[in-house]
Amino acid sequence: MASEWQCFFDESKKPEHYERTVTYMKEFVDKCMRQDRPIVLVSSGGTTVPLESRTVRFIDNFSVGTRGATSTEYLLQQGYAVIFLHRRGSLEPFKRHFTHTNLLDLLVTDGGTVHVKDEDSDRVRHLLERYVAVTEAGTLLSVAFTSLNEYLYLLMGAAQVLKTYRHQAMFYLAAAVSDFYIPANEMPEHKIQSDGVPLQISLQLVPKMLQPLVTEWSPDAYVVSFKLETDQDLLIPKARKALKRYSHQLVVANILETRKKYVVMVTQESEQIVKMDDEELSRGQEIEAKIVEEVVKRHRMFIEQRQAETVGF
Repeated sequence: MASEWQCFFDESKKPEHYERTVTYMKEFVDKCMRQDRPIVLVSSGGTTVPLESRTVRFIDNFSVGTRGATSTEYLLQQGYAVIFLHRRGSLEPFKRHFTHTNLLDLLVTDGGTVHVKDEDSDRVRHLLERYVAVTEAGTLLSVAFTSLNEYLYLLMGAAQVLKTYRHQAMFYLAAAVSDFYIPANEMPEHKIQSDGVPLQISLQLVPKMLQPLVTEWSPDAYVVSFKLETDQDLLIPKARKALKRYSHQLVVANILETRKKYVVMVTQESEQIVKMDDEELSRGQEIEAKIVEEVVKRHRMFIEQRQAETVGF
């Protein structure tokens, strides 16, 4: 009997250009393997749930991908290659710094030459140097999705590609993935008409893809999931429930209102608080730097333990 996740893929249409995208990811991973570079898949942004096959309306969430895009920059600084699996139109590494800036406001002309204003030049130069270094090193591969279906297919494809990387691979699953969806065979083809009758929608639970990721697609990788709640009393119990259910390594748990200054790293054995004080926040420092530093430390310990087990065996 097929599992729920297998049924989901059997009933869902592959994204356009799926095979070609998986090929790009495989070429990227093969290059990183030759360089003996650790690699991480970062998922970022929210998934949409279409209400029609020829989609006009869809259900979305508030995520703009701040945590994933920010974390990617710090992971690159730590020497990782990154597959950045992100929502189209969400925040991206390096570009995110100009989201609320009109780029033309940073520029001036002088004798027919265009250059960055003096007061902005240091900031722009610093970002440009980091961006150019990553581009020249070829350590960032961006892969975009919009719908839930696209995201889950691409996650599966990436995980299967990363399977050969074993414990050197990490998954940093910061995307806000829909919990409910409309199966393809229950979805109307055309736009839902508004005829003055209230709309009633029946949604099904999305199969949890952490299970096949951990047990089949990439069973030797280090897996970090994120848990966002609005009720403090539910946060740690639900994080522990996820760890027990899926047997992955780490849950980064946070509350909606305090997610930029306080998270808890939860394992099956421990809890560790990571937080920012007011002075750090006033200086523009980001909690993702601390999260990534701790995650990387844990991943390196994980690699050492697996290598020692292999030698011992």
